Amino acid sequence: MDFGHLSILCVGDVMLDRFQHGEIERISPEAPVPVIRLRQVREMPGGAGNVACNIAALGGRAILASVIGQDGPGERLRALLAAQPGITDALVASRRRPTICKTRFIAGRQQVVRADDESSDALFVEEQAALLSAIDAHLPAAHAVILSDYGKGSLTGAVLAHTIGAARAAGIAVFVDPKSADFGRYRGAHCITPNAKEFAAAARAPATSEAEIAAAAPPLLEQAGAQAILITRSEKGMLLVERGGAIASAPARAREVFDVSGAGDTVIAALALAYAGGRTLAQAMHIANAAAGVVVSKLGTATANIAEVMHELAAQNEQLGGPAVAGLQTLAAAQSLVRHWREQGLEVGFTNGCFDILHTGHVSLLAAARLNCDRLVVALNTDDSVRRLKGQARPVNALEQRAQVMAAIRFVDCVVSFAEDTPLEIIKALMPDVLVKGADYAIDQVVGADLVRQAGGRVFLADLVAGQSTTGIIGRARIGDAGA
Repeated sequence: MDFGHLSILCVGDVMLDRFQHGEIERISPEAPVPVIRLRQVREMPGGAGNVACNIAALGGRAILASVIGQDGPGERLRALLAAQPGITDALVASRRRPTICKTRFIAGRQQVVRADDESSDALFVEEQAALLSAIDAHLPAAHAVILSDYGKGSLTGAVLAHTIGAARAAGIAVFVDPKSADFGRYRGAHCITPNAKEFAAAARAPATSEAEIAAAAPPLLEQAGAQAILITRSEKGMLLVERGGAIASAPARAREVFDVSGAGDTVIAALALAYAGGRTLAQAMHIANAAAGVVVSKLGTATANIAEVMHELAAQNEQLGGPAVAGLQTLAAAQSLVRHWREQGLEVGFTNGCFDILHTGHVSLLAAARLNCDRLVVALNTDDSVRRLKGQARPVNALEQRAQVMAAIRFVDCVVSFAEDTPLEIIKALMPDVLVKGADYAIDQVVGADLVRQAGGRVFLADLVAGQSTTGIIGRARIGDAGA
């Protein structure tokens, strides 16, 4: 997938998301509340800003139009956007309203409290006129439009009607992430993307099962004059209902969920890009479902990049009985993944080996490795490299086969290969936070240990399962063949 030629105009409520990370050490003597000792502050664009960041992360170009304040958070927001390649700042600054700022206090990986500084008043006449002018200036460059409604006042009735009307006149599809239960506000949009709760509120009827959703959707499509509604259903996946009665679904893949903040932003960003790139809505839904699966496994307002989405799509395909996971990533894709994970504050682990015939010893090592990091990269020796190390009779399984099996292991997040006898060069390229080998090594024998430790990382030696080795399995198989 390549979205590099696509530009998406994002209009809606933009905000600054601030994450204050710390540790809870005691209860306050002033009130029965925990005291957080702050260690780190992270800031990122939120709301429509997070939609724009997701578009850029997926390789597209985003044009962000909204109203912010002439204040410190507004300046910080613009600086963050300027540092993000692929985003055009079309923001309008106002002296009358503050920049929306949401501050989340997090202890460990648990959000403790959130503080919001915002105004939900409708736009003043001059603010609305300036925003409409920005929209008109940038609409001709857009391949799709996203209206991101957080109910904070930017998307007035006039802004919605003008933007949707202008986009339709230009033949540009409009995607809406709704806040209002009155879908008539978004009349003329191509696709509306409510979550299950928002859909039920708009339908004013139970909408838990697929049958209930299918029955409730047509009146809403008529009310909105829309072509489709895509309902995001958390652990139940997604359901797409199109005008005319076509229904498609995408199941969610079982995973450890860290945070659902901003998942809807990721969904609509991926959906609009995929549709603008020529996919059908049903095809675009599966891409959006994979992108959402990536971000909910991260902490905080997060984005997904193309490499992560492709990896997730492959995993979902295999879960549904499709072809085996292709598995093997290029070094460039792996570097992009590692860089993106680090931006999310995740710790990256690395281990390597031939992994010719996977056995319980391998699985035990991979499980222990993943327990000591947030994401795990596994580097496989190429076939020629294995032959040099193990002899001409090896490997039993070719690299592509070994990569498919390795990528299917739930502890593994990325699989790469290296042609050298040691993984030193690939370790230099990825520079993991945790370097993992079996406990049959001493730390000073682990290739790359000195580099990783000098960079502030660590080495973990995993206990081995006694009696398990590929050489032993091959030997027992040969004995069995001879006896037969």
